[in-house]
Amino acid sequence: MHTGSSAGAQGDADMVREYLEASMVPDPDRAATFMAPGCVITFTGGRVFDHPSGPTAVNAGRYKWVKKRMERFDVAPGPDATVVYSIGKLYGEWPDGTPFDDNRYVDRFEVVDGRITRMDVWNDSAEWILDPSLRR
Repeated sequence: MHTGSSAGAQGDADMVREYLEASMVPDPDRAATFMAPGCVITFTGGRVFDHPSGPTAVNAGRYKWVKKRMERFDVAPGPDATVVYSIGKLYGEWPDGTPFDDNRYVDRFEVVDGRITRMDVWNDSAEWILDPSLRR
């Protein structure tokens, strides 16, 4: 795990991991407990949500099931927020039951006072849906 030098930065990375673990269950209500009031989630395709149930609903239509293999966390403490990046791979099954793996993702979080205030999500799924030959 790559983190900043302060215990606060490590705590922010640990909290983001807990948020992501709750999101993968999926338990969007538990995941929401890690978010500050007014948190904005910008999901793939530029979809904007104010609760983890939004991305959960998108994922329910996109995948039979999906999980994250969280490979690393990069943490950058700043004067207004700590930025935490979760970088790794998605794996799971498409709706037709075809398995997939090695689908790159990056999630960027802004954390203030131990709560997520912003989340941005990127992954390869749209490209893989458009061109199935890219799937692994």
